[in-house]
Amino acid sequence: MPKRTVSTVLKALLERHHISAMALHRLTGVPQSTLSRILSGKIAEPSDRHLSKIAAYFNISTDRLRGREDPVSHPEPRHPELRDICLWDDDTPVADDEVSIPFLRQVELAAGSGRFAIEESERAKLRFGKRSLRHNGVQFDQAKCVTVRGDSMLPVLRDGATVGVNAGKRSLDDVVDGDLYAINHNGELRVKQLYRLATGLRLRSFNRDEYPDEDYLYADLEDEQLVILGHVFWWGMYAR
Repeated sequence: MPKRTVSTVLKALLERHHISAMALHRLTGVPQSTLSRILSGKIAEPSDRHLSKIAAYFNISTDRLRGREDPVSHPEPRHPELRDICLWDDDTPVADDEVSIPFLRQVELAAGSGRFAIEESERAKLRFGKRSLRHNGVQFDQAKCVTVRGDSMLPVLRDGATVGVNAGKRSLDDVVDGDLYAINHNGELRVKQLYRLATGLRLRSFNRDEYPDEDYLYADLEDEQLVILGHVFWWGMYAR
């Protein structure tokens, strides 16, 4: 039996679930270039950061994705049986294995001024398991949440989607082409794909038919008041 690699396992999964590499890119946020190199075998040992997103989508372990177990012959269910839901509200104490993550929000500085700033909400919070944050390489005190507004990131992120942001990765050196980032753009809270160009930074929307790429020179980032708030490590439909 030929040795299973990430490339062969991923090809089998895509075929089994009738998903293209382009669709997987949109569903997981893993850059197209990275997926292409994985599928071609050019990346023999992809990073856990990318593999964890792919494995989470197919509901399998990273070991199975790496070929250490057979993901095709022994697939895990896509829709596992639901367990009892534990309800909580703002007054419920945070468990030892949880952290309460604040939301960032866009606020108007003065009524009618048209100027905005980004600040943490005093009330809106979302709970995350500490294990999940550690798995994504996020320090507990560096995790934030952001609500996506508008249709520029369709079909992946709908209006009202919530994303988890790692504020520990906010420099230009931290940018991985094609990954999602939360941005403060002159007081406007935005979520976009980022690409580092030779002369500047590209902001890209998934809905490119209606929202073309935005290119900014590095020298103009300060004038544009464009600041990276952090790398998106999680998203879901938790509308605020």
